[in-house]
Amino acid sequence: MIDEITDFLFGLKMTIISGIFLLIAIIFMIFGVETPIYLNPAWGTVIISGIPMLLLAMTRLIREKWISSALLIAIAMVASLLIGEVFAAGEVAWIMALGALLEDWTVERAKKGLKNLIDLTPQTARLTNGDIIPASEVKLGDNIRILPGENIPVDGEIIKGTSSIDQSVMTGESLPIDKTVGDEVFCGTTNMFGAIDIKATSLAEDSSLQKLIDLVKAADEKQAPTQRIADKWATWLVPVALIIAIAAWLVTGNIERGVTVLVVFCPCALILATPTAIMAAIGQATKHGVLIKSGEALEKLGALNTLIFDKTGTLTYGNLVVSDIVKYGISEEELLSITASCESLSEHPLAKAIVNKAKNDNVSISDVNNFKMNPGLGVSCEINSDKIYAGNLKFINENGISADIGEDLDKFKNEGKATVIVGKNNDVVGIIALSDMIREDAPQMINALHDIKTKTVLLTGDNTQAANYFASKVGIGEVHGNLLPEEKLDWIEKFQENGGNVCMVGDGVNDAPALKTANVSVAMGSMGSDVAIEAADIALLGDEISKIPYLKNLSNSTLFTIKANIVMSMAINAAAIICSVLGLLNPVTGAIVHNAGSCLVVLNAALLYDRNFDKTSKKAQHNHYHTHDDGEHSHSHENVEIIDAIQTENGIRHLHAHTHSMERHVCENYHN
Repeated sequence: MIDEITDFLFGLKMTIISGIFLLIAIIFMIFGVETPIYLNPAWGTVIISGIPMLLLAMTRLIREKWISSALLIAIAMVASLLIGEVFAAGEVAWIMALGALLEDWTVERAKKGLKNLIDLTPQTARLTNGDIIPASEVKLGDNIRILPGENIPVDGEIIKGTSSIDQSVMTGESLPIDKTVGDEVFCGTTNMFGAIDIKATSLAEDSSLQKLIDLVKAADEKQAPTQRIADKWATWLVPVALIIAIAAWLVTGNIERGVTVLVVFCPCALILATPTAIMAAIGQATKHGVLIKSGEALEKLGALNTLIFDKTGTLTYGNLVVSDIVKYGISEEELLSITASCESLSEHPLAKAIVNKAKNDNVSISDVNNFKMNPGLGVSCEINSDKIYAGNLKFINENGISADIGEDLDKFKNEGKATVIVGKNNDVVGIIALSDMIREDAPQMINALHDIKTKTVLLTGDNTQAANYFASKVGIGEVHGNLLPEEKLDWIEKFQENGGNVCMVGDGVNDAPALKTANVSVAMGSMGSDVAIEAADIALLGDEISKIPYLKNLSNSTLFTIKANIVMSMAINAAAIICSVLGLLNPVTGAIVHNAGSCLVVLNAALLYDRNFDKTSKKAQHNHYHTHDDGEHSHSHENVEIIDAIQTENGIRHLHAHTHSMERHVCENYHN
């Protein structure tokens, strides 16, 4: 009941009415209208804004055993009333109510991204039989139809139709993503074009969107270290204020000076300094597709001097593609055709990548006979009476085929690429190399980190030669290869022992131990990987690695704002206290000075929400989608460097400790 009354009287409407009473009192003072003290209009302000302040202070003191800033405000208000300063009492109460409204306004603006997520949560779902049911009643396996322009009600898999899906709410991607049968779609995203049917793979309460909403809400509830310090300061400042106020009264013999000290000493600006800045920064990050789980993570990020990166799926896309085709005695098209035909019956990731390459290049894929798979070695078949072999060097040699291709194999191995050697009858006719693509904004991101004096390190399970080749392409200075997951963790601990404040950036799957050990961890938060979001302090929802410098700049600015707010609030209070003791301020003017400082702190923190920290990211994002050449558009992936990786069918990479990494397992045991 008390909480309801407090919330009502602290609301916008009642605060406006309270302000009107105070304005009338000011008008009376300006025009010299004399009224009995009990008819002073400021009493309306005291009742509307002062009573909830008094109730809040008593509730915290009695129920929560908390000496809060509200207690000092209440004491100052009561002391002002006791000496007949009704206007001062009303002004203290009203300006503090206004400060609370400003704080709420800042928090609400910071939560704008969260509200947008909640608003996008669909309330109904259309089954394929035409029935429309509440989204909360959708069951696993239900078939749902989504028409163009509609939001997807639950996570699902497309079973019919093709379309483009706007996933910006989940990933921050500015362009729609083409989807077809078998592709995943996520709750809250928008179907842009064709009608599609999906099979529900999650309940509404377990959807990707709901998990995102829950994580953003959880971030609001975690206080930052600076915020806890400010709360402690507020606790001991209250008794100090009482001591100084009593001393000023006793020494000067003027109780008004003691009351003025109470008015100006309130640490509201100090308490507002951190939470408003943290909330504004988290809100800013949310609207840029970055999920920061706590204020503590945001603060720690600003103190980092070392960023450690995983490779596959972090600095690379994690999508295996054909990077090189080396032919011996036949055309490139024929080599790709016979290899894709032979690999078309294989489920191996390398085989799938080769087949995809052939399909994308419109290269014919023939039917084969006598297909045979040799695990860990390769595959063989017959095409038009020709015997075709595709596999590693051991497999080729075991089938009586020899060739002088060691130089080419060594080159690809040093570049970290997996290879498929292709034999036709008794001759080697070519090599197909496969690898992962470097994110085109990775080199720019690394350079941006170096510009702000941040050390970069690569920890990977790849062999050292491949790791060094990769590092040279993106500009990372320190490299450690051939690492097991536990060895990555050991390296992070070494950096920490040497005084490093370490941030680990990984995909959140095989890097989970390292992510948990680092001072701060950032995961590539692709919605297909729940581990990525749950394991790290920060998740890049759109997997935009270019956001790392943005986060560092945001954290630095947030810490600067917090410290500036604290210094500013303390300086204003200190000056006001001295002026109060000297009699230069009275309760009325003291309230104006003190609460103006509180409002200034809140407004300064609010500026973080709309400040631009993302110039580098926006430039990289633009280059990601289009490059321009004489007015023609070309996809920037055509110009990216290629590095090794392997990806399982469902897109989640798994690290095998006994072979150091899946990449090495494939490269060494299957093709090299």
